[in-house]
Amino acid sequence: MPPADPCQAVDDNNIVVAVNRGAVVAGIQVGMRRREAEAVCPTVMTIEHDPGAEMARFERVAVAVETQIPRIEVVVPGLILAPVTGAVRYFGGEDPLIDRIAKEIDAVTGPGFRLGLAAGPFAARRAAELATDGDPVLIVEDDDAFRDSLDVATLNSEDMAAVFRWLGISTLGELAALPREAVVSRFGTDGLRAHRLACGEDRDTSDRVIADDLSIEERFDPPLENLEQVAFVARSIANQLLSAPALDGSIPHRIEIEAEAADGAVRTRTWRSADPFDERMLGERVRWQLQAWLDTARMRSGPGIRGGLIRLRIMPADLSDRGRQLALDEDAQSSAEAQRAFAQAQAIAGNDEVLQAIPQGGRDPGERALWYRWGEAPPAPERDPRAPWPGQIPAPLPALVPPDPYPLEVEWDDGIPTRIRLGSRWVEVLSWAGPWRKVGRWWDGEHPADRYQLVTSAGAFLCAVVSGKTYLTGVYD
Repeated sequence: MPPADPCQAVDDNNIVVAVNRGAVVAGIQVGMRRREAEAVCPTVMTIEHDPGAEMARFERVAVAVETQIPRIEVVVPGLILAPVTGAVRYFGGEDPLIDRIAKEIDAVTGPGFRLGLAAGPFAARRAAELATDGDPVLIVEDDDAFRDSLDVATLNSEDMAAVFRWLGISTLGELAALPREAVVSRFGTDGLRAHRLACGEDRDTSDRVIADDLSIEERFDPPLENLEQVAFVARSIANQLLSAPALDGSIPHRIEIEAEAADGAVRTRTWRSADPFDERMLGERVRWQLQAWLDTARMRSGPGIRGGLIRLRIMPADLSDRGRQLALDEDAQSSAEAQRAFAQAQAIAGNDEVLQAIPQGGRDPGERALWYRWGEAPPAPERDPRAPWPGQIPAPLPALVPPDPYPLEVEWDDGIPTRIRLGSRWVEVLSWAGPWRKVGRWWDGEHPADRYQLVTSAGAFLCAVVSGKTYLTGVYD
């Protein structure tokens, strides 16, 4: 669709994760909820965010740039970093090189792309963002002056930018003038990264003298053609790479993915991350790239993996061994082992069988936990946990909450619980609290309920009385 027509991409939680130029002009911003964005611009077109499909479409752009600069690095679908020093010398200057790249991209995508040329990935990306429809190419002449003029909002941290502005610091040049120790003491590792970017120190890497070949290679017979198989292989090979003894604690900032198709063709792509790759990030990048190659081959829209994947090789580079400051009670080794165990369990049982939770608002214990797949980014809470929620069950919450209310026999004496039937025996209620009245959603056919906390010699229970019947809704530890 034309770039002027508003278009947005939303993730599984209906949060806007990408917008085009038309959506920005209409007032839509990344991070908005879908309803909020559609209220701002009712005519916006909404599409589902699918990184694998996006990479399949973006592969044509990557190939086009690769015809002029052989060593490109894909950050995310839609963003490429390319070292231009050698290409500038070969083509006789920055302008001839940019013209050639712009023509190659325009032949694939048409208008709407942006190019930025600067010293360092951070400044180059900001230059591309500042390019306009009339002039989609921005070549930075004075890198220090350009970086110093950037607003602190370019650090992509609203909280940090708000604090900097409260302190009277609005540009990266003013931030760079501050003592690094003071910034780190206030903002920690995020502040250190921000100060390094402000000073022109793009990448926190430290190359070390280690073994030459750190690559991990897998061969497949029969060839892999199924995307589910590809996803499993991507996670498995990421685990093998990052736990390899040869790395000796180093973590890559750049990886090269090499795939061999059944017809003998070999495809190679380089991915880079500003932060060191962890297992989840590495597995995602491998899966996206393999999906892109498989899809382009299937649609015959370009060179890809035809006939299936028979060999996959991952080569790490730009290794860093600086690590990070651990908390006093943090056990990094145990945490890494737990992460690998979760990944293995998820691969065996399925993505929907290993879950984690974040708190959210609600009146019953079952409503106050939002479950999502382990390894994925936590979704936005459906209900605000900071809201008062009248009628909420007071702390402590039950340790066990059954998925569905379980019928429970309780004897009552003038509205006071006296005995509970547990299996084949009756136990006396030693103490109790409640009721907490909950008005049901009558428009959904839900009835009002009274909740009670009952304590017996056999344990403590949370019960709900609905239409004269008692149900078990929680067990206290």
